[in-house]
Amino acid sequence: SPEESEELLNDCNEDLEFIESFVLEGKKFVRLPDGEFGSFYTMDCYVFLCRYAVIPDESEDESDAGDVESQQDFKCVLYFWQGRDASNMGWLHFTFQLQPTFEKIFKDKLEVVRMHQQQENHKFLSHFHRKFVIRRGRRGLTRNLGGKWPELFQMRANGSSVCTRTIQIDCRATELCSGFCHILRAPFKVAREDGEKGIVYVWIGSQSDPHEHEYARRVAEEMINRHDESLPVQVIKEGEEPDDFWEYMGGKKNYEKDATFFRYTRLFRCTNEKGYFAVSEKTVDFCQDDLDDDDIMILDNGELVFLWLGARASEVEVKLAYKAATVYVAHLRMRQTDRPRTLKLAIKGKESKRFKKCFHAWGRHKVPAGDSV
Repeated sequence: SPEESEELLNDCNEDLEFIESFVLEGKKFVRLPDGEFGSFYTMDCYVFLCRYAVIPDESEDESDAGDVESQQDFKCVLYFWQGRDASNMGWLHFTFQLQPTFEKIFKDKLEVVRMHQQQENHKFLSHFHRKFVIRRGRRGLTRNLGGKWPELFQMRANGSSVCTRTIQIDCRATELCSGFCHILRAPFKVAREDGEKGIVYVWIGSQSDPHEHEYARRVAEEMINRHDESLPVQVIKEGEEPDDFWEYMGGKKNYEKDATFFRYTRLFRCTNEKGYFAVSEKTVDFCQDDLDDDDIMILDNGELVFLWLGARASEVEVKLAYKAATVYVAHLRMRQTDRPRTLKLAIKGKESKRFKKCFHAWGRHKVPAGDSV
């Protein structure tokens, strides 16, 4: 519920004393300008130093309460965030350059957490208060050369609103979905007579969560607007779009108008890596990179159950996963009689639109290190 999400957000921020942000420029980490906090690029690496107060248990001896507050214990977490299209060189620069510096300062009070795009933990995400934007490309290049063409973003919260991300997607009408809010940043080719250089549309999907509407507007005003501009923001409801809106996306096309899948989507991993076959459910906040090449995945979208084959999965895993999927489908036929599922096969690299829509900002599959392109 929204109330529970708000409580989780507050709980996760209760012990945060300060947060400092850095971004990798060339081979050095530099401080991230305040105005860019919460904006990420897929080809970049970021570091966040968070200092947390260690709140003593109430059960501890009350005589400690008289201690000077300045002596309150603390711990630091150094979060390393790697974009989906960033190379691992950023991690090497971090481990040889920044990490030793902070280890000297904080010693045993420092914990290092490495995170990949869209696989961030709740604690980290909560510090951005739902204003978490991921743009395509590299920060320096995109900021200096980009911004001259339309850009489309989709806002989606997986499970809890704490996990709200606004991610750039292909700027095409087919990418819209009635279940979510979308933001279209549309610069004009030539500035108008009134001086306006463009417009930012906030498109409210007819089946989107009402609690997200205000956040979508705020993200559009504060973050999708680039650092040196203030394009006017116009909120439009699905079905009431001006002609310009469709023109910026290459014309009006059919898009996903049934968002019920979002309420039912579940992802399971099938593996025998420990010597026995096991099926485990992934967190509700899953992403495309949770699809493991060594395994078989089962994806339920409320209508279809997909058996996704990883490129390196064994024949034994395929047979056992198929059996598990048929049992799962049969079980749901009894549990949810109004929504009988059909079993389908999904091959890596040839996934259907009905499969891809369950993942926020689906893109090309990453090539694992060591594999040929």
